[in-house]
Order: sequence, then C-alpha cells, then structure tokens
Amino acid sequence: MSTAIALPLDQQCVLVTGGARGLGRAISLAFLREGARVVINYHRSENAAQQLQHDFPDQALALKADVTQPEQLVALAAQAQQHFGQPISTVVNNALVGFSFNGEARTPLEHMEWRELNQQFEGSVQGALNCVQATLGGMRELGFGRIVSIGTNLFQNPVVPYHDYTAAKAALLSLTRTMAQELGPENITANMVSGGLLRSTDASSATPAEVFEMIAANTPLRRVTTPQEFADAVLFFASPWARSVSGQNLVVDGGLVKD
Repeated sequence: MSTAIALPLDQQCVLVTGGARGLGRAISLAFLREGARVVINYHRSENAAQQLQHDFPDQALALKADVTQPEQLVALAAQAQQHFGQPISTVVNNALVGFSFNGEARTPLEHMEWRELNQQFEGSVQGALNCVQATLGGMRELGFGRIVSIGTNLFQNPVVPYHDYTAAKAALLSLTRTMAQELGPENITANMVSGGLLRSTDASSATPAEVFEMIAANTPLRRVTTPQEFADAVLFFASPWARSVSGQNLVVDGGLVKD
C-alpha cells in the first residue's frame, strides 16, 4: 500500500487570511518560524502585512484581497505561485469580518437582524469557500493539501450569546467536515481549531479585564490561552504528524471546554 505524501512545514506554501494582525499574525509567525513560505493576506492592515514581509523577505509575501470576492483570491493564488515558484498547499481560514468580543455591546436576540448574521456568514463561510476554490487546483497539482479553519468553543459553551458569530462558525465547522469527506481521497485534509477568548487580539481588546479573570479561574490551566499557543495547534494540522487526521475540531482553550 502506498503512503500519501505529507510535506514538511518548511516545504509548504501557506495562505493565512487576515494574517497581518491579531491571531492571524501569530499564525503567520508560527509558520515562518518553521521555515514555511507564507502568503499574508490582508484587507485593511497593509502596514502590518508589509512589515512582516520586510522582516521575512525570503519567506513572506503580503497580498491584499477581500476573502468575500472570489476573483481577488484567484488572482492572489496566481501571484503567490509566480512569486514562490510553487502553488499554495495550505490554507488557514482565519479572516474575521468586523467583530468585537464585548458581551455588553452585542446585539441581543430580539434586535438581531439578518444582515448581521449574513455579514458573519459571508466572512467565515463564503470566505473559506472562496479560498479553498482558489487554491484547490494547486493542491491537486501537488497531490497534497491542508485546510485549517478557525472556530470557537462557543459551540459547546455559549456563555456569551454572540448569535451571528457563533452561528457562522458552526456552519464553517459543517463545511470543514464535508470538505474533509469530499477531498480526502485526494490527500487533502480539512480540520478546525477552536479557541475561546484569547489574550489578547484586536477582537478581544474590548473584553473587560474581569471576563479574562473569570475565564482563567475556571480553566484547568488557570490562565487564558495566548494567540501564540493557539497558533501552535494550527501548525499541528498542517504538519506531517496530522497526516491521518481530517474532519476534526480541536478545542484549544486550556481545558475550559470538553468537546
């Protein structure tokens, strides 16, 4: 029986959507640390993306694209392949459309409008679909692909009812699992890494200090997970060690939620 190829991290070309700041930056840096070539996708954070390219001139490429616009991602994939001389093999669906983790400012259910849910669905689900479709040809050319989507532990523990955000991420988990089923025979895996509140990202900057303290007190590790710790779990799903893992959702929150 032949063994499917599993590219080492330093031979992969990785697309990190929303990869210039917050959690995305931590994920980009984690792959760069391991020697991967990294396409740092940004929408508005040009300066931060260009700084990463400047810091890693041989490994990083900053490219602007709106993940909700499929033609922009097709162009991005072509630019990346031309620049690095290899197609994108690994996609991290991290981009988050305009969201702030501040429970006091969230929209309660009785005032929730479909446009708010739709905005999150477009960013999380449509964005992920667009990224995979734009890079699937390159993965098939390589005979190898890794898709890692970013989820949330609010599936299991909706302590703050962010209806729009949580519903969109739940749909992304379903898409992740159906992608795993369809693409598995082509040596393309699809998995999700789900976190709780991270200390700290742009999205969690509005979170009151007492919320962080409450989470830490209820977590077995007695601390809040950092973006850097979360990023290491993303590396696992892209690495050869996860070559037989697909369709899974790994919760990385210090043990707060048991999936």
